[in-house]
Amino acid sequence: MFGMVNMRSSTIVALFLQGSDASVTRSREPRLSLPLRKATSQQPSASAHRSKSNPTPRSSVSSLPKVVDRPPSAIMSSGTAPPHVVEDLYGVVQLFSDGSVVRGDESAIMPAGPLPDVPGVQWKDVVYDATRGLRARVYRSPAAGGREGRKLPVLVYFHGGGYCLREYDQPMFHSCCQRFAAELPAVVLSVQYRRAPEHRLPAAVEDGATFLSWLRAQAAPGVAGAEPWLAESADFARTFVTGVSAGANLAHHVVARIASGQLVVDPARVAGYVLFSAFFGSVERVASEATPPPDVSLTVETTDKFWRLALPVGATRDHPLANPFGPDSPSLEPLPLPPALVVAPGRDVLCGHMLRYAAELKELGKAVELAEFPGERHGFSKGQWSEATDELIQIWKRFVRSCTNDCE
Repeated sequence: MFGMVNMRSSTIVALFLQGSDASVTRSREPRLSLPLRKATSQQPSASAHRSKSNPTPRSSVSSLPKVVDRPPSAIMSSGTAPPHVVEDLYGVVQLFSDGSVVRGDESAIMPAGPLPDVPGVQWKDVVYDATRGLRARVYRSPAAGGREGRKLPVLVYFHGGGYCLREYDQPMFHSCCQRFAAELPAVVLSVQYRRAPEHRLPAAVEDGATFLSWLRAQAAPGVAGAEPWLAESADFARTFVTGVSAGANLAHHVVARIASGQLVVDPARVAGYVLFSAFFGSVERVASEATPPPDVSLTVETTDKFWRLALPVGATRDHPLANPFGPDSPSLEPLPLPPALVVAPGRDVLCGHMLRYAAELKELGKAVELAEFPGERHGFSKGQWSEATDELIQIWKRFVRSCTNDCE
């Protein structure tokens, strides 16, 4: 099955291209999500780190250890010139000529806050990899549990940031995960992973696989020490893997590992996967990169820089971790991939890669639905509430229902 949802100025067109007629429904005109702007304070609002079910402020979870091997002013001994910056990301991440990294405060490049909390959603952090100190944030919908013991789909969410920036507990991701938990509804797990250039790919993909192995252990019946919220509320047979930007890239690779048999998740079952503003690349430019849309929030120069910092040293954008259809990438044709939902904002330099991904899956006979949002920018799904994000939630809910009818 291949479906396409095309959000043009006032129309959503749903096309089902395997033996059925096109259907047309009406929707409101999408509204643009707000662009990034500098935060007015150095720390995110405390309200962005707790829900109304967790009213007591607490310190935010510490991120992975920062690497500050050598400050820019350092002078090497014996009169040698100090190392110089070879890559710089917004002044927040600097890679030096000797391989050292300086990582600074991201608050200046965070969206302004606070973002709204969602009433009734509970959340807490759990450790899924004690060796590396990696955590996940669990969000539980008010629709879960109760006297009937209702169990909900499980949504594994990987955050974005070009594999180099952002963290799982930052306000923008915290806010949208609360909304996903409440409105789908679902048990949402927002996953921390190691970032480049301190930990180049495939480190993040390995962490994603480790998390799915942890989830598999949680799904085992009668497991000792199971996370209570998951035991009470999670329907592991309806697990969805999703992510935004780099997190969408990570979601693809984790799902491909599961489909190939390299990663076993049974008794959990991945019923589908959802890619928002997916971060893919290739040496050959796609149309949206060659002729970028006006006023983009993410530039080609920045995506190239992310790849130089995230991929193995010396790799090109045709590396299999960047380009799933590159010359050295294993074919997806033999893999029993679950149904996919690809969300492609039109004002995004990566839009061409998303369109290609959906088209390639369709050509291979895979079940894929494409939702285009021509007026939206990269990563709009994690922005402020808008008509576009409202419509996206509805598309997602329909996708979840279509993938799980046989499990309910």
